[in-house]
Amino acid sequence: MDRAIVVMVFHRVSDVAGFAQWVSQLRRVALDAPGCRIMLDSVHEDPIFDFAVAAIFSEEELLHRWLDSSGLAEALLDGEARGFLRSTQDLVLVPDRELPSGVAAFRLSVTPGNYASFLAAQQRMTATGATFAGYQGTALFAPEATDEWLTVMRFRTDRQLADWLSSPQRVEELPGLRSLLTRDFSEMSSINTFGTTVRTQDNKTLVTPKWRSTLLVLLLLYPTVMVLTRFFNPLLDRVQAPPWLAVSVGQIVSVAILTWLLMPFAASRFRRWLDPVDGKGWRIGLAGAAAVVVLYMIVLALFATVPWLQYWNHPG
Repeated sequence: MDRAIVVMVFHRVSDVAGFAQWVSQLRRVALDAPGCRIMLDSVHEDPIFDFAVAAIFSEEELLHRWLDSSGLAEALLDGEARGFLRSTQDLVLVPDRELPSGVAAFRLSVTPGNYASFLAAQQRMTATGATFAGYQGTALFAPEATDEWLTVMRFRTDRQLADWLSSPQRVEELPGLRSLLTRDFSEMSSINTFGTTVRTQDNKTLVTPKWRSTLLVLLLLYPTVMVLTRFFNPLLDRVQAPPWLAVSVGQIVSVAILTWLLMPFAASRFRRWLDPVDGKGWRIGLAGAAAVVVLYMIVLALFATVPWLQYWNHPG
């Protein structure tokens, strides 16, 4: 699911029919926005689940454009006038990006005919989680246009969320839940700026093998340093920056380029290879490593054969 999702959680309301009517209006506002694929209303008949909506967009940029739009602002003001108040800040969930603090999002494909049993299992799981310190709520979204349910669970801190995810109580509930699924549930992964993907599977935290993220960093670091040495360092020389300052500024610029530009781009292209679950196995590992090595050789050849890029041929 390479999509951007925003989850809006509301305080529980007594006017359920009025809330449903207002959500229908909010859905129209969302579906009129470019890139919006669908808006889901949460399952909230049981008080244990949150009143919430989830808008799913094709691109993160389009999602943020809608969140900043006057149309949404007017709709939310209308909802507030009716007493429908948000209980949290907007939760933006983007695959391969860092999730909001204390938030876990799971996608579950339920076997047809087991929906009632699945709902009961989710109620038990949620009731158990609610007994843990820092628990703030759970939003459950039924599938619409896909076969996957979406569960978004909130704790006050990441540490409290981790305590719940690794707890014996949760482990005890998992077999019953898994028996109702067509395949094991998946957690929306979190990827940091240096290519390490974090996943949770079978109650274990899995991370990208260090050698994979190291290879990717090396692939990007070499051309970054070469280009900065060729084009940026002469600028520092012209302003007569002392060596100790020039080195520091160069490091700051190179790290910034890697962190906010190159690594997010490369990590999205090597997403499966970096994923400790989807990229598991020697075939995927070997194929990804070979691709990185080939790209590294191309970069080496580029700087070896193009004089315009060779800083030693262009003294400051």
